[in-house]
Amino acid sequence: MSEILVLGAGMVGVTTALALQERGHDVTIIDRNAPGRETSYGNAGLIQTEAVEPYAMPLAPGALLQIALGRGYDVKWNIPGLLSQAGAVFAYARNSLPAAHRRASQTWGKLIRQSTERHGPLIEASGADNIIRRDGYIELHRTPAKLEKGRKAVERFRTEFGVESTLLDGAQLRALEPSIKVDILGATHWADSWNCSDPGGLVARYAALFERRGGRIINGDAGDLHRKGAAWIADEGEGEHAVIALGPWSPMLLGRYGLKVPMVYKRGYHRHYHMDAPPHHPIADFGNSVVLSPMRRGLRIATAAELTSHPRLLPPQLSHGEKAAKELFEIGAPVEAEPWTGRRPCMPDMLPVVGAVPDQPNLWAHFGHGHQGFTLGPVTAEILAEQMDGGPGWSELSPDRLHR
Repeated sequence: MSEILVLGAGMVGVTTALALQERGHDVTIIDRNAPGRETSYGNAGLIQTEAVEPYAMPLAPGALLQIALGRGYDVKWNIPGLLSQAGAVFAYARNSLPAAHRRASQTWGKLIRQSTERHGPLIEASGADNIIRRDGYIELHRTPAKLEKGRKAVERFRTEFGVESTLLDGAQLRALEPSIKVDILGATHWADSWNCSDPGGLVARYAALFERRGGRIINGDAGDLHRKGAAWIADEGEGEHAVIALGPWSPMLLGRYGLKVPMVYKRGYHRHYHMDAPPHHPIADFGNSVVLSPMRRGLRIATAAELTSHPRLLPPQLSHGEKAAKELFEIGAPVEAEPWTGRRPCMPDMLPVVGAVPDQPNLWAHFGHGHQGFTLGPVTAEILAEQMDGGPGWSELSPDRLHR
């Protein structure tokens, strides 16, 4: 019998297992799929130390009208998808108001600034340096108003959080990214952040490191978790403790153990495209609600949020993103026959759930990182591992807050 079962083999689950293993625990990971093939596979590949504030819902009247009328591409929705999570979406909107968002940012900023520090040793130990670049990403500013907003963000983030970045004019942007074929007014080079050309591959290398260090990975049904005496059982695994790190699937399992988890499920899409001269950095074109990342498989076009119960065969956000990418670059045909889609597990208060599950001895939770599980996995894994070894944990992240 293992000492600890970790349910979930995404970035959050695998780094949880590594953090516990580093402290001398015998750990088994259980997942229905190979490591890094679900939610962790689908992101833009950024390890974002500059993202010191969690994503807030747009609440300006003009932005809300655009969303309601379906005219923008930042958030898309349909009635079934919205109604199925209406309470959580309303709470998310309430927590996007300035005072609540500032409170969340105080905790979030402390977490996010540790991300490259926590990833660094794992990248080195797993031999993943060849898929990591440590030169940041570029955010485009297409209008004078957006450029001024970018200038203020650069100054504020440097002053308040120590984030390193550079505001670029059009000529400097062209020198840095010669493959951009149109004139852009300016950009921000967020130099602190790292990027990965194969996000799923990075998780797989971390998982291989876990196995080399003596860990066990079971391809099985993590949702089969149940108690047998003092032990937790899931598929072929058995342990004294169990950690639920199943991302968007966590609430369904925890509901069986008395913890009601409100969650906003933001669906995202991506697709890869052939490109002979890809950009040197990921390009965030937030004016078109898309991030364009050079990956091993091609240029990854990754979309913003969609509140739908079921994926679309022809997602309008991806079609719009493809159009925006073709304006910027010479891109070729899609690599895949169909786009990838997955859900981002977002908590209404914008903070992940990390700690002991109330009234369930030796059951632990680690999920709800929103858009940043790939970035924050090793950071919150260390917080959980310390708590499981008798530390106090972080009250702001505790599952207890869901009972209040």
